[in-house]
Amino acid sequence: MSRKLHARRVEGITTALWVKIFKLAADYKAVDLSLGYPDYCPPDIVREALGQAVSGDWSQHQYTHAFGHPALVKVLAQFFQGSLGQEIDPQDNILVTVGAYQALHYTFQALVDEGDEVIIIDPSCGWYESMVKMAGGRAVFVPLRPKAGPEGLQSSSHWALDPEELAGKFTQRTKAIVLNTPNNPLGKVFKREELQVIADLCVKHGVVCVSDEVCEGLMYDRAQHVKIASLPGMWERTVTIGSAGKTFSATGLKVGWAIGPESILKHVKSVHVVSVYNCPTTPQEAVARLFQRELENYGKPESYILQLPQTLNGKRKKLADSLVSVGMQPIMPEGGYFMIADFSTIGVDLQDPHNTDEPYDYRFVKWMIRNKGLATIPMSAFYSPEHQKDFENYVRFCFVKEDSTLRAAEKILREWSVKK
Repeated sequence: MSRKLHARRVEGITTALWVKIFKLAADYKAVDLSLGYPDYCPPDIVREALGQAVSGDWSQHQYTHAFGHPALVKVLAQFFQGSLGQEIDPQDNILVTVGAYQALHYTFQALVDEGDEVIIIDPSCGWYESMVKMAGGRAVFVPLRPKAGPEGLQSSSHWALDPEELAGKFTQRTKAIVLNTPNNPLGKVFKREELQVIADLCVKHGVVCVSDEVCEGLMYDRAQHVKIASLPGMWERTVTIGSAGKTFSATGLKVGWAIGPESILKHVKSVHVVSVYNCPTTPQEAVARLFQRELENYGKPESYILQLPQTLNGKRKKLADSLVSVGMQPIMPEGGYFMIADFSTIGVDLQDPHNTDEPYDYRFVKWMIRNKGLATIPMSAFYSPEHQKDFENYVRFCFVKEDSTLRAAEKILREWSVKK
């Protein structure tokens, strides 16, 4: 018998669903609201910052400090210490990574041992579970469930954890819990009192919180972002993950970071040293310049971080109106790039005797790409198998798109509505 060439830790880790959806959308030249990035150029300030970094002296083109470009970690410490309620040491409390994705991977590799359990809140990005499994751990899932809200458009704020159900997931084997706020794909922003429930359980059980906050600046309808690390007893047990890509509408920057206590960060840095050692200097310099500009314009109309959610709010409302017109029921996100919608009332026949095991929402997405020319993502991609059946009537749309893209999607949906 031939020997397996791959390691056990990569078994079961696949991107097959995403690849199939993206390929199908390309084959049918569909209007694409599936991918989570803007299909337009970033603001001039980003291109100017990159230009200034590239045209700098020789040091901007050579290796920089292994754990973060000095100018960047300094300004990140200044920028976030207020919201964290903590004095941040640029050298000890920050690690710069190639995007938030790498920061997450490092964190799980540094903290999770064989047999450890990590609680993941459904819906969630599938890579959380994959990263936990690769580190040797086991993912334990607890779902956000919709609660009854007022008449009219439903909000992501109506989705909540059951405190007793959450508490029941903590065991002696629990090493960490993953928090994502605003949540992808739902757009839920966790309120202080909801975070306090999680924090109390973390303190009680000695559990680390891995808090993915890449969309923290994208808040709508007066929602407020609260960092769980700012709550009593949580700084010393939280790794906060951030990203410049979502902050400045330039996901190709691939500059992320982890912020946390030195007692945890030193282990995350150990993984970094044996992985890439240090990150590209030029984009770090550019991001440092962008955050310095934000510090100087804090609270002023010139602040891009202040302008961005105002711009995106119009796109959010446009997409919601279009979805309502065809009979879908959008869940208005409080934050982030995405909006989910319930399609159960539009009456599409999706019976397929050849795909009886395929999730219902996946069949709907394929049908919509082929028959309507509109691409989105099935919600089953964001749920663990144990919870998929409860939420298979939802799909996810990205509204951070060029106005012309949103108009093209609106045209498809309105024509669909007329034909109905």
